[in-house]
Amino acid sequence: MLRRVLVANRGEIAARILRACREMNIETVAVFSEADRGFLFTTLATHAVCIGGPAPRDSYLNQDAILTVAQHYDCDAIHPGFGFLSENAAFAQRVRDLGIIFVGPSPEVIARLGDKSAARELMRAQGVSVVPGSEGCVSTVEEARACAEAIGYPVLLKATAGGGGRGMRRVFEPQELQAAFDAAQAEAFTCFGDKSLYLEKLILNPRHVEVQILADSHGSIVHLGDRDCSLQRNHQKLLEEAPAPSLSDATRKRMAADALRAAQAVGYENAGTVEFVVTGSGAVGSAARNAEDGFEQEAEDCAFYFIEMNTRIQVEHPITEMVTGINIVREQLRIAAGLPLSFQQEDAAIKGHAIECRINAEDPRQDFRPCPGTIDYLHLPSGFGIRVDTVIHPQYQITPYYDSMIAKIIVHGRNRNEAICRMRRALEETLVAGVSTTIPLHYMLMYDPDFISNHIDTGFIERKLPTLLRPLSEGAML
Repeated sequence: MLRRVLVANRGEIAARILRACREMNIETVAVFSEADRGFLFTTLATHAVCIGGPAPRDSYLNQDAILTVAQHYDCDAIHPGFGFLSENAAFAQRVRDLGIIFVGPSPEVIARLGDKSAARELMRAQGVSVVPGSEGCVSTVEEARACAEAIGYPVLLKATAGGGGRGMRRVFEPQELQAAFDAAQAEAFTCFGDKSLYLEKLILNPRHVEVQILADSHGSIVHLGDRDCSLQRNHQKLLEEAPAPSLSDATRKRMAADALRAAQAVGYENAGTVEFVVTGSGAVGSAARNAEDGFEQEAEDCAFYFIEMNTRIQVEHPITEMVTGINIVREQLRIAAGLPLSFQQEDAAIKGHAIECRINAEDPRQDFRPCPGTIDYLHLPSGFGIRVDTVIHPQYQITPYYDSMIAKIIVHGRNRNEAICRMRRALEETLVAGVSTTIPLHYMLMYDPDFISNHIDTGFIERKLPTLLRPLSEGAML
């Protein structure tokens, strides 16, 4: 087992990893910025070291500082969490070159899957359904225009090194392509240092469904079911649930099989997430493919397409833990130590339904404007079936330097309706004074008839936002 792990992250995910290490009797080193000095996650570690100023480039993206601390404390491994350096192949390579274990897949796999265009072609070659689009990158607007005309508008320009909705532009008409191409390329270069783009058919308002997988170094690859992440704004998720309530059993099985096929294709190791878009109609796969996978050929109520694979733990991993009872971070650490998975596929049974609300320090009435400040008063929910992942407390300072997510409220119920009712109670009990948050918006979602009826897709928030915000603007719940 690992002896000492450096956690190269902050906030609730750092605390989540540090707690898992503590339960496994693994010593820990937390690194933090000047802005995070004295915060809760730093007190959970065996050692805590300030590595730079508040700006991410000076601290949580400062590879030299992180590696220096890891060497000084003779760490066996570095866990990157999510965001920051978690999908940086060059960093993973530097970690490995120092003889330290990177808790995640190999640098080669990160690089291979981090190039979204190359990943699409790899999956296509493996028989995994992908969204129609360009074969490789489109280096000029002329190439993009030719591809768009071949597959038909609307189309989506995407950065090959993208993530979090950055470097993406929708194009509905040919005359919009030039401006969208220039904007996507510029944003991609600013965010990722790589201006490469590819183009794919824009599937309007699909569902966004992902499959959690775990793979060890002993040849075992398992999936932990699926999650629906359709409720998002500007490609940023607001709410997730597991299992995805929209899938038939046959579609669910095929999607899990494709996720496992994707992981096997690259020799994946550790935790990963295979993401799909799901449309409302059409058939998936051929009769030969269905027979090969052992599934009956039948009419399907939806079609799904691979979009990307995330080579890290996801923000929404707690809902999968709630419905499976499997501690994903613990499994990550076991895999990194060279141990086999502690369970087999048949042990990963899905029980009940879980929902996660990402609570952000933002004002939905002001176009989700970030709201840094001091939390004057705080009360968090508790009780049966409720979990809260957070490090906030009274007098906690929310700084403008990092992501605005301050907590994740997760509930579990015997079914989706019970989970919705439990989330209503949890949100009613959550009181955060001093800053504006998205709690009122999440609360309104729990009473929205379309959400309750499961009539949702990736365009839901954009369409329904005025209706959801109306009671808030009228002062019904501030």
